[in-house]
Amino acid sequence: MSLTTDQREQVSNELKKFAADLNLTEDQKNKLREFMEQAREKVQEYRRANPNASSADILKAVASHRDQIRQQVVNFLTPEQLTKWDSAVKNAKEFLGEKIGSIT
Repeated sequence: MSLTTDQREQVSNELKKFAADLNLTEDQKNKLREFMEQAREKVQEYRRANPNASSADILKAVASHRDQIRQQVVNFLTPEQLTKWDSAVKNAKEFLGEKIGSIT
């Protein structure tokens, strides 16, 4: 699944808005950065181990770890931030689901 330039810009803008909405402390920013880096590395490991995996396969692999991912952010977000996080994840799933549906 490759995103168009407009879609990449939309995702980037949404991420910037999301980061501002969360109003993270410096410690939370560092923890989120570390968490995102670990998640990115896991996706790269999956791709190396499964070079023929489709984008849908990768999304399914990530989804299979959804509870573990959420528990990690529960450890450093406030309840209000967590509500915003959950909303953003829902929106991302809808966006990605539409994108996957359009290429399959």
